[in-house]
Amino acid sequence: MSKRIAAKHKIDRRLGVNLWGRAKSPINNRNYAPGQHGNNKKKPTDYGIQLLAKQKLKGYYGNLTEKQFRGIYHKATQMKGDTSQNIIGLLERRLDAVVYRMKFAITVFAARQLINHGHVLVNNKVVNISSYTVKEGDVVEIKKKSQNNAVILEAMQSPERDFPFYLNVDTSTFKGTFVNIPKLEDVPYPVVIEPNIVVEFYSR
Repeated sequence: MSKRIAAKHKIDRRLGVNLWGRAKSPINNRNYAPGQHGNNKKKPTDYGIQLLAKQKLKGYYGNLTEKQFRGIYHKATQMKGDTSQNIIGLLERRLDAVVYRMKFAITVFAARQLINHGHVLVNNKVVNISSYTVKEGDVVEIKKKSQNNAVILEAMQSPERDFPFYLNVDTSTFKGTFVNIPKLEDVPYPVVIEPNIVVEFYSR
């Protein structure tokens, strides 16, 4: 098992949820945290509930660093509207999240790798920064030379996920358009995500 796959499995077990809704998640068979005392459940504190909400959201988007995630929170607070909804909008506009949602990659981690290796175009230009912010109307696609990549083809044929309505994807051309910024209720999370509790965590 690669370190990357092992890390994903560890995230699932540590958080106690099948974070990405995958059939291969170890939480399907062992729904407790890793370690000798992983199955000793205690009643969570308010802080523990807030921390778990933050860790779930950070983990879902490829286990972002605390610095990255805190930066997204601060940016969300400076925008108009509800901060919790702004956080979701900013996360869903990350290029790695968009590539994942368009099913060009089987996981967010794989999407990040495709981007870093220069396989992804935004508006006909190579973008190799995973945190790049996609705007409404931007066209994201896989380079022609990369369209026979077995990893990409496997992801596109996977029945695990459907395309959300805020993306318009043409699988025959390996191309998709980011139509509009989604709200929390628009995003197809396989687990309960609570950005309002994340806001509470950082507002302490």
